[in-house]
Amino acid sequence: MASSSLTKPQRCGLLSHHFHIVRAFIVSLGDATFYMFAVAESRKKAYAYFYRNYDSIKDEEMRKASMFQSAK
Repeated sequence: MASSSLTKPQRCGLLSHHFHIVRAFIVSLGDATFYMFAVAESRKKAYAYFYRNYDSIKDEEMRKASMFQSAK
């Protein structure tokens, strides 16, 4: 008869695994918040500035003068 030994259940350190999950959740929220304020808001401001100063008449004149190679 082959007897295979079962692994013993973990009795110590179970709370530390929950702590790692909570810590990972907090770090991910912090990273998402940092990305939102550092990257997304600056992109929104850049797009708003571009469209606030956008002149479609100038754009058409530049296209007709073939200043853009990719836009025809």
